Amino acid sequence: MRGTGGSTGAGGASASGGSSGTSAAGAGGLEGTGGGQAGVTIPPGAPGNPDGHCTIPAEAQLEDVSQPTTVVGSGTLESCTGDAFIAAVAVGGVITFNCGPDMATVRLTKPAKVFNDKGPKIVIDGGGKITLSGEGVTRILYMNTCDEKQVWTSPHCDDQETPQLTVQNLTFANGNSKNETQYDGGGAIYASGGRFKAINSRFVNNVCADTGPDVGGAAIRVFQQYQGKPAYVVNCTFGGADGLGNVCSNGGALSSIGVSWTVLNTLISYNRAIGNGGNPANSGTPGGGSGGGIYNDGNTMTLSLCGTRIEYNQVNAYGSAIFFVSNNHTGNIVIDSSVITNNIGGSWYPKYPQISHHDDTPITVTSSTIK
Repeated sequence: MRGTGGSTGAGGASASGGSSGTSAAGAGGLEGTGGGQAGVTIPPGAPGNPDGHCTIPAEAQLEDVSQPTTVVGSGTLESCTGDAFIAAVAVGGVITFNCGPDMATVRLTKPAKVFNDKGPKIVIDGGGKITLSGEGVTRILYMNTCDEKQVWTSPHCDDQETPQLTVQNLTFANGNSKNETQYDGGGAIYASGGRFKAINSRFVNNVCADTGPDVGGAAIRVFQQYQGKPAYVVNCTFGGADGLGNVCSNGGALSSIGVSWTVLNTLISYNRAIGNGGNPANSGTPGGGSGGGIYNDGNTMTLSLCGTRIEYNQVNAYGSAIFFVSNNHTGNIVIDSSVITNNIGGSWYPKYPQISHHDDTPITVTSSTIK
């Protein structure tokens, strides 16, 4: 999405955490050093595509966290625990961290879950210093407006405006949703209903189910956005280096059904879709293996990329970079000022290499490289 007058740098509210609000501390483990997070490798530099300079719409900019509802931690590594973070998410509102001066990893053994009556906004801001780790055993963050266990606030839970979940200035690492059955996919984040956006964040080594049609989103799985408005991904990195990629049956980075996405100034690289047989599954195969970077399925949706680089992702079936299937043939793809290159495997590329879609899907490409 290019703003009037061409591409410009991103603006946004201050991302610094405040010292007011409730302090949350509890049992659990955390490790960190000044050079990075123990057990979590992070590529150097800021998240996002350094060559991406597309304008950020007002609703996709950073949320103000200067007056947090809850501050996780009391200034030490030991006070910033998985239990403290889970408790903070249950309270809702604006969540920041006070874990001392160094980089810190908050380790979870069960997911933090949003309660639907704790909005209207749920904002989680790591200040560029916090990694949330699923330790290879659990999904990290869960929101679902149609899950009665999380408080059913509307008879039209599939199309309600809140909660509006924002994650910003964070790293999500080692999330794992393979044990989830009813709400599968979304190794790091599962977000259904309301609105969702991720800003200035990294996603590394997250996984979801190895096989199966439709299941996907090793990093993020999104459903049912209010009034069909887009989910936003801004200045984020998914993978970013060999060995750091996210892996699932479909959608190595992002996956959704019936959701529009706007992906700005973002890097999606070294992710993998490892299922087999496509969707629906071919005879004798478990299905999946499509959308090395992005898996977009459903009706009446738009995938909009600007300032985004998608490279070195890999699939077994279709769409080494992007798998986009609009079942009612009303969806479209818009690509501006982006690079899609060196993605590996797959087939069914009617118009552009590395992008699978119906033959009649409209694709608008400007100032971009796809090869």
